[in-house]
Amino acid sequence: LTPVAYFLKAQVGGVAFSFMLPILAGFIAMSIADRPGLALGFIGGAIAANGKSGFLGALAAGFIAGYVVLLLKKIFSKLPSALEGMVPILLIPVFGLLITGAGMVYVIEPVVGFINTALNNGLKNMSGANIILLGALLGAMMAVDMGGPVNKAAYVFGTGTLAATVTSGGSVVMAAVMAAGMVPPLAIALCTTFFPSRFTEAERKSGITNYIMGLSFITEGAIPFAASDPLRIIPPCIVGSAIAGALSMMFGCGSRAPHGGIFVIGIIDNPLMFLIALVVGAVVAMAGIVLLKKPLKAE
Repeated sequence: LTPVAYFLKAQVGGVAFSFMLPILAGFIAMSIADRPGLALGFIGGAIAANGKSGFLGALAAGFIAGYVVLLLKKIFSKLPSALEGMVPILLIPVFGLLITGAGMVYVIEPVVGFINTALNNGLKNMSGANIILLGALLGAMMAVDMGGPVNKAAYVFGTGTLAATVTSGGSVVMAAVMAAGMVPPLAIALCTTFFPSRFTEAERKSGITNYIMGLSFITEGAIPFAASDPLRIIPPCIVGSAIAGALSMMFGCGSRAPHGGIFVIGIIDNPLMFLIALVVGAVVAMAGIVLLKKPLKAE
């Protein structure tokens, strides 16, 4: 890395993004149980970020922490009035941490880790089979959890193919993964631009930043929208990303870079077809979101 790239990626960008999952889990828990859930959600999200469960684990952590706090409040409400002062400052934090931590470490992490391992093994077995089907599968995986373990499994599989193709051109797998990963934030950006009535004012403003996130191959830009409305956002993005990955494979696009998005288009094989695959995938995802997400009612 150059000094500037190291500063942006490792020293600033990496640290900034490391807070995303704990903050997501913390505010999910806070929305359920008010301020007592915030710290427990942060901790659960940090476990997910540093473990194997990623975005999906952080979502689970937020809900676990929030409902654990509600349960503990109900249980401790039966304590004598003399002990009421201990509930918010000692009992809920201690028991909440134990329950939330145990749920993450002994349930969420092993289950998602097993799924992640199975996905990696399945991808390795498919690498010599139908290349278009592989592109569709990898593309779909990039949008399932948008930065979580499923996404990372596809991305790591793509980067692993770069070394084998270094002397023979770009990696078609890496190009498919990159195109697919760019689709969700671009689809969100297009939706907020051309169909603004389906989003709040705050969402429309943040949607503009997804143009930059999408073009930069930062799938995580779509996470706030996916977290707030997963059933209407994630499935269309999966379909659009799968199409982008399959088309990229079919067109024989290849990438020599593991990241960069549109900013490394100069070192991508068949760059025009890569852009076509990206645009088609983003438009399909946008259309799916528009069909599922109806206009908001006027206040």
